[in-house]
Amino acid sequence: MRVIRLLSICAAALLLGAAPMRASRADVVLAVAGSSNQTPAAASLGSFVAVAWSAEAPQGSDVYLAVSRDSALTFADPVRVNALRGEARVGGELPPRTGLTARPGSADPEIVVVYGSKTVHTEIKLARSLDGGRTFTPGRPLQAAGAAGDRGWHAMALDAAGTAHVLWLDHRGLAAAKGAATHAGHEADALDGVAMAQRSGLYYARDDAHGNAPERELVKGVCYCCKVAMAAGRDGSLFAAWRQVYPGNVRDIAFIASHDLGRTFTAPARVSADEWQLAGCPDDGPAMGVDGEGTVHVVWPTVLGGPEPEGAIFYASSRDGRTFSPRARVPTLGSSRPMHPQILVDQAAGISVAWDEVVNGVRQAAVRTLRFDEAGRPRFGTATRLGTSDTPSSYPVLVATSRGPVALFVSGVPGATVIRASRP
Repeated sequence: MRVIRLLSICAAALLLGAAPMRASRADVVLAVAGSSNQTPAAASLGSFVAVAWSAEAPQGSDVYLAVSRDSALTFADPVRVNALRGEARVGGELPPRTGLTARPGSADPEIVVVYGSKTVHTEIKLARSLDGGRTFTPGRPLQAAGAAGDRGWHAMALDAAGTAHVLWLDHRGLAAAKGAATHAGHEADALDGVAMAQRSGLYYARDDAHGNAPERELVKGVCYCCKVAMAAGRDGSLFAAWRQVYPGNVRDIAFIASHDLGRTFTAPARVSADEWQLAGCPDDGPAMGVDGEGTVHVVWPTVLGGPEPEGAIFYASSRDGRTFSPRARVPTLGSSRPMHPQILVDQAAGISVAWDEVVNGVRQAAVRTLRFDEAGRPRFGTATRLGTSDTPSSYPVLVATSRGPVALFVSGVPGATVIRASRP
């Protein structure tokens, strides 16, 4: 396994500002040889950057992590996170999640990784590294032992003490319903998306150096397979967003907050009344970040109705954690279905939004900066594509470093993909 640094001018880099971004001087390529490398996630603390991703091979999928101590200019060799080879359960909306927390007396932060696992049961596991990503503890399950049904689409936020707060979608209620005796109305419920969604819930658990607190269900009625978003504010507040199934099979974004480290959460609020009706799951969830003043910034995909429905990505913010600004459409590359939005919120780097969509038959990842005018209205910079127009790029993520922001994305044709890290 090697991390390759390729000199290139063909990949676009992330540059904050309204002007188009110049071509990057170099890409860093993260890959496990002989595998399809997918689903990147990243976290940073100053010049220390951790990138987690999945490597799929014939014997199964694994989660790997590589670290950089020079703001993503170079990376160490990747290390497998999951203890049992091939156990990882991953996908575009089920990436591993990683976070960093400073360790007193150590130059390297503690690294936390949450990932999906499937052996006898489907599980959410958490592993930690106390030696700068060289080794990881065995993954510790966060759900109750033997919990039935499927689960995943997880998100994580770390508080200042290093406690990991984790949310996921859990479908043990569906498993219980399938195992129950047939009764009147059961078949009708199976065709009713709202009734089916009531058997799926948003679950929460927290984990620190002493172990994990018991899981608990926060909300019922979640959309089955759209990723959850989570972020922590400087004051320890926790924020989360997910896709909820509302009456009429409407699948809009919901939001909750906790101001006591996860002991209690607010009642769910609707980020925007998009009224997207869909008899199924779009496999496309929200992303969020929190700025230094505690304002929450959310991006999400939806579909606009009308004679010719079209997909769109929107942005909104909240200062109080209860109400949101009117949605603002993120200009994309012109296709009918932009997808997989991500957002970077950083005091130095500002705000940027990334996504992917199919352009001229090739999926392309792109990024725009976000600024606000004197009236506080969002204004978006010029879109910049990541990668080349003839090579597929998808599932971009953004991370801030001491040398400026970096974009990571999946690049290449199916079966031979790598993770590229691109910068100015």
